[in-house]
Amino acid sequence: MEDIDSKIAVCNQKLKAANLGVRIGRKGRFLNLRATLPPKPGSRLTISSQQRISLGLHSTPEGVKQAHAEAKKLGALLDCREFDWTLYLKTPNEINSPRTVGDWVEQFERDYFQRRKRNHQSETTWNGDYKKILSKLPAGVLLTKEILHNAVLMTEPDSKTRVRACMVAKALAKFAGIDYDPSPYRGRYSPKRVSPRDLPTDEEIVAWLLKIDNTSWQWTYGMIAAYGLRPHEVFHLDVEHFKEGGVTLRVLAGKTGDRRVWPCYPDWVELWQLNEVEVPKIKLDKSNSAIGSSCAHYFHNQVKLPFTLYDLRHCWAIRTLEFGLDATLAAQQMGHSTQVHSELYHHWISDRHHQKAFEALINRPNCPRPP
Repeated sequence: MEDIDSKIAVCNQKLKAANLGVRIGRKGRFLNLRATLPPKPGSRLTISSQQRISLGLHSTPEGVKQAHAEAKKLGALLDCREFDWTLYLKTPNEINSPRTVGDWVEQFERDYFQRRKRNHQSETTWNGDYKKILSKLPAGVLLTKEILHNAVLMTEPDSKTRVRACMVAKALAKFAGIDYDPSPYRGRYSPKRVSPRDLPTDEEIVAWLLKIDNTSWQWTYGMIAAYGLRPHEVFHLDVEHFKEGGVTLRVLAGKTGDRRVWPCYPDWVELWQLNEVEVPKIKLDKSNSAIGSSCAHYFHNQVKLPFTLYDLRHCWAIRTLEFGLDATLAAQQMGHSTQVHSELYHHWISDRHHQKAFEALINRPNCPRPP
């Protein structure tokens, strides 16, 4: 705390030089103001005396900066004989009301998990989408529109982080009752479109399945390839129903919750005996991303797979276009929005529609013929 004390000392020297009768003090982790003030309402005192005003600010560089501004404001009120205790005394309700960024974030997180069941999925969302942004805010200062706006501008424009920062800032502002909408700064970020050069052919997918010696991991590979699953979703399936036969698969949980999926190709279900369920035995008491990492680690290090498991999912999506499945239905089966689906597979969707329109155009009976 030596650095904080030195910053406080510098501020107090400035306050003294300005002939302001206010000084900044520190008690543990919190800052306060010290000045000669009139008796508090209800006090037995009858004359002014040295008293402290709690600011609710943490002992941080940002907190000291804010405390210095509050000290100058208090000094001006005293000089103008306009000081009023009602501006500084907290009501019983206000005592527990968060004021600093750290207080608001703590209450925001508590509220988040009061409205959602606390599990691996919700914790992954909190840590990945919210905590990454909130942890970069200055905890010891009062939460303001400017603090939130600076947090947004600190991220790279047109990036996924910028989109996340805008989402979190807007949610926290609404929770704290602050009038701030960062939407104009969201930018034009969209998920990376999948390049056909990155994806294996169906023949390569089959060839690599046959190279997997471990039967449970071979089954996992086959399920991802046939149903376009996220790797962690393999461990959240209605396997008892699936064992009874049929090709429709029910995903019970995962990143986007319960949904039904149909295979492309259906023949792979029978050919690879996918109804004979054999789930790999890995620890499931961890987040979805950690489960996915375990899968990726196995196929990268043990199988030496030259492409990723997510490439199998992308191939399923492209295959549905070749089958003629509507993009909206494909998006639902993949567990994401139609907008995300279109952004990821834009080239394939566009090319298919253009080709279909072109074929309809040139195959018209009255289509003009070249001379």
